[in-house]
Amino acid sequence: MKRPKSDYAIQTVTNALSLLDALQSEDELGVTELSRRLGLHKNNVFRLLATLEERGYVEQTENADLYRLSLSCLELGQAFVRGRDLLREAQPVLARLAREAGETVHLAVLQDFEVVHLAGEQPDQMLRAGLRIGRRLFPHCSALGKVLLGCAGEGVRHAYDREIVAGGGLTAATPVTIVDGVKLQEHLRSVASQGFALDVEECEAGLSCAAAPVYDGASRLVAALSISGPAVRLDPETLLRTIVPRVVAGAEHLSARLGFPVAAASPVA
Repeated sequence: MKRPKSDYAIQTVTNALSLLDALQSEDELGVTELSRRLGLHKNNVFRLLATLEERGYVEQTENADLYRLSLSCLELGQAFVRGRDLLREAQPVLARLAREAGETVHLAVLQDFEVVHLAGEQPDQMLRAGLRIGRRLFPHCSALGKVLLGCAGEGVRHAYDREIVAGGGLTAATPVTIVDGVKLQEHLRSVASQGFALDVEECEAGLSCAAAPVYDGASRLVAALSISGPAVRLDPETLLRTIVPRVVAGAEHLSARLGFPVAAASPVA
């Protein structure tokens, strides 16, 4: 029997990566807080920080008691982008869509049943949605997540229902978040049939969003594209009338750049 990859894991490397994950979610952290989050002794955390600092992955801030990610992390991220057709092809689409829609645009994928924001662009607006590059969200309350679950097919939806919903994983981000598993599955089937999803203050109060699926040349769902902005500007009628056509067109354009025949009907469950 093939051994699981976890059997080969090196604990020190795992701890170092967990430390980087913690710094990814915060601008700055100190040894004491990192020790608490990682469940490690302060001396171990300090040794990890010293090693990562020596390699250029973390740096001390002006307040010498705090640490943050450094340039090597940026270089690593840029290398990731260079090696991914999806991100290379997405950048001009994102920039154009943000400019034309006048709202924030994101590209995201589904990983471990979480929405991971890979890239984004902001418009030249004073009041706008913030960028979430590198951040994770629960899929059930975001337009991106609904697309990534709904348009991926019935097998993915059943797995999500079995692994997340059955365990009580539908937490309420706002008062209007869907937290009923049956209603969510019905909603995701509607998303699959219509080819887009909406989030009207379900993920965050005051924020609205529309998203559409992105497919590759093998007709596989590879990402979702979204347009988000303040709910005072993007009311439900505006989302349907103006934003949905733009985000669907942007997603189709990116799909075409990836080799998907957009003239054909998008694959649905």
